[in-house]
Amino acid sequence: MSGEELFGRDGDLAHVLRFVDNAAESGDALVLRGEPGVGKTALLDAAAAHARTAGATVLRIAGAEFDVEVSFGALGKLLQPFAGDLGRLPAVHSTALTVALGMGGPAAASQLAVSHAALTLLTEAAATGPVLLVVDDLPWIDRASAQILGFVARRLTGTRIGVLAAARTRDLPDPGGLPCRDVPALDADAAMALLGHRFPAMPARVRRRLADEAKGNPLALLELPTTLSKRQRSGAGALPAVLPLTQRLHDAFATRIAGLPDRARELLLVAALDGAGELRTLRAVAPEPGALAAAERLGLVHADHDRISFSHPLIRAAVVHEATEAARRRVHRQLAEAHRDHPGRHAWHLAEAATGADEHVASLLQKSAHANFRRGSPVHAVSELLRAAELSPTPAGRSTRLAEAAYLGTVVTGDLRDAARLLESAQQAATEPSLALALASANHLLNRDGAIDEAHRRLAAAVRAAPDPADASDKTLLEALYNLLLVSAFGGGDLKQWDELHAALARLRPRPPELLAIMQVTFADPARASASILDRLDAAITGLQHEVSPARIVRVGMAASSVDRLAPCRDALARVVDYGRDGGPIASAIEALFLLGSAAFHSGQWDDVLVRVDEGLDLCARHGYQLPAWHGRFLRALVGAARGDHAGAGAAVAELTGWAEPRNSGLVRNCALQVGTLDALGRGDFDAAYRFATSITPAGEFASHVPQALATLLDLVEAADRTGRLAEARAHAAAARDTGVGTLSPRLAFLTRVASALAAPEGEDCRLFAEALDAPGLDRWPFDLARAELYYGERLRRTKATARARASLTAAWERFERLGAEPWAARASTELRAVGTRPEQADLGDVVLTPQQRQIATLAAGGLTNKQIGEQLFLSPRTVGAHLYQLFPKLGVTSRAALRDALTTLDDG
Repeated sequence: MSGEELFGRDGDLAHVLRFVDNAAESGDALVLRGEPGVGKTALLDAAAAHARTAGATVLRIAGAEFDVEVSFGALGKLLQPFAGDLGRLPAVHSTALTVALGMGGPAAASQLAVSHAALTLLTEAAATGPVLLVVDDLPWIDRASAQILGFVARRLTGTRIGVLAAARTRDLPDPGGLPCRDVPALDADAAMALLGHRFPAMPARVRRRLADEAKGNPLALLELPTTLSKRQRSGAGALPAVLPLTQRLHDAFATRIAGLPDRARELLLVAALDGAGELRTLRAVAPEPGALAAAERLGLVHADHDRISFSHPLIRAAVVHEATEAARRRVHRQLAEAHRDHPGRHAWHLAEAATGADEHVASLLQKSAHANFRRGSPVHAVSELLRAAELSPTPAGRSTRLAEAAYLGTVVTGDLRDAARLLESAQQAATEPSLALALASANHLLNRDGAIDEAHRRLAAAVRAAPDPADASDKTLLEALYNLLLVSAFGGGDLKQWDELHAALARLRPRPPELLAIMQVTFADPARASASILDRLDAAITGLQHEVSPARIVRVGMAASSVDRLAPCRDALARVVDYGRDGGPIASAIEALFLLGSAAFHSGQWDDVLVRVDEGLDLCARHGYQLPAWHGRFLRALVGAARGDHAGAGAAVAELTGWAEPRNSGLVRNCALQVGTLDALGRGDFDAAYRFATSITPAGEFASHVPQALATLLDLVEAADRTGRLAEARAHAAAARDTGVGTLSPRLAFLTRVASALAAPEGEDCRLFAEALDAPGLDRWPFDLARAELYYGERLRRTKATARARASLTAAWERFERLGAEPWAARASTELRAVGTRPEQADLGDVVLTPQQRQIATLAAGGLTNKQIGEQLFLSPRTVGAHLYQLFPKLGVTSRAALRDALTTLDDG
């Protein structure tokens, strides 16, 4: 139907055509929603015609209610015209699309990889002209393709790509944040005009009655007259008293289908159940496709080149509903044979044809589910596992497949409530323990109740029951081991749990996977991670730029966080969060949000921490995840403690402790102690801070299996120093050096030097502080740097080095103020008053630099060493050092890290 034939749609049509024009210029997306038959498809037709006239490439697909859900099936149809362009993409994108679209490849591609690849391919295509993607019945295409299209639709700005989709309102109550336009029913005048145009001989009285019954639904207006006799249409016969819209539409389709020859109806059933719309499949199953001509003449289907499509989904639904069960099963068997080269479709059609339990078909479906999970379609994988469970002839098979579905529901789809129902069914069907059941039940216990000890017991028992040696390629076993490791970490320092894990990993042949081996060390004893393990971790972190598995990205992030190497993981973790927002794995997105919050805390982006935490905790509450929520609450409490929210910090310590104690979670209990330590330091209650810190790890020791021992390194040394426990302070600083804490990360190296300076005797301390603060890049950690400047300023004041003390304390106060760390800023302010300066007076005033001083300061602020500066300015490193020695107090700074801010302030003045 052309744009001129759209009755009562002037506003809708103008909106859609304006959208097409805007999309052709700068990219845009729009979803049309409305009741079945309201005219969404007609608007799509008009938009497509307008776009083609304007020179755009139009790619179009339509979902089908009874389609065999094949991951990326709709995407493959949509992108087929660009298949020849795959070779021009980067290898990682070309490979992802090649694998996902079933054109071969060495390994399965994740949905995240395919999403980026599809966007890249379309963007490349749009470089030569606008591209419009038109998707009818969006909710009925396969889930994987729908999520990828959603991913693309949210990233169209500046691309010259348009995504125009349509959906029934009840099928898409929430458009997922995309721009949406609801297509209403026609008003009475438009309905009468449409009936008059299509049925000009029909009396106005009859048209009015039909319009009243149709309630403005264009499809009903066009189809209902076909159910009337000639006498009724002409007004000579009485119309039925009641014309229920929904029933009448179905009756109309069923009547039209029933009037077809038997062979035509058989072919329609094949086309309806196949769903792919490929004529070659139709010919393979039914060699007489010409019999469809009768259906084409009635407008039920339309054949174009190599595809066949139904004129409306309700026609396809009617075809299926009108067929007998025996006929449907027979056609499914034929389609299964026709799709032998496509394991997923073959298995699904066999399942639909099955009349009872069938282990062969159940096994095929289970394998297809595993493949779909690896390809990034966990929702479809769950559907296949559930159907496989129904077909399982033994209770053990049914239990295992239900347990796998429950596990995926827990860790991927975020549907814990449905997972509980599946798990209950799996447990009822089980006749003996299984690894899959233990894995699913342990995850459900953890996320629902945080039952750490019971989860560990179940996982450990199932892992012990595995053959010895254990097969390192067994995916279920490896998932169980990853979970056993995480549960052991939550338990804290329970060495028996760790011993069980180490023993299980030692049984793996040929060897544990690389990431699992790395996590075994960084989780169990991070302070003593060897250089070899750190190098292997760095390689895993580097590989994240090409990693597409959200679970693996999060696990690498966890391993990195344990040894303070989280910063390089931020981009990959942000991708996981974006993927979760677009319908990807919820559990991974939650963990990624909290890991990003941890990184933001160390980098001084405390407001960003709170934003990440709020989003993560909202997802936890919405989906019922209790276990990961502790991480978000801890981060929020840590920011509150640093900013002086004593009441909030105290409440958080009580909450975290109250959660941890009954669950025997040493990790969460130590997180509560870390919050208490920081809060007490800010308030100047150093005795309390010492008690908190040494409850995590004794002074002079970095306890294994306790990551907070690294996090509170400087806290413990300060608390000991402030309470006169000088021996303990020096012992702990020495332990940091002897254990090699400084080799784990640049930040921990800085904190180790600061701790050594803080614990050093008078006369040596200032030299060590100056050396620690002279390192480049310290402004990456503003809170840590400000603390060091505060301690240095305090020591300088004691030695009567008033000018240098003033500069150091001023730098500390300014950083604390920017962070909102009020108790710490107050401490710096007190020290400044002791040297005769109010904080607001601590500015650069009338400072003037010579041209050479300015050059040296600028190069030093850029991170160059004294030797590199000397080489550029033809000066000796010693001369550069002498200039910097004079510049630091002159500019009121104590380190290179503060030079950039000082120079900016000087320029502003």
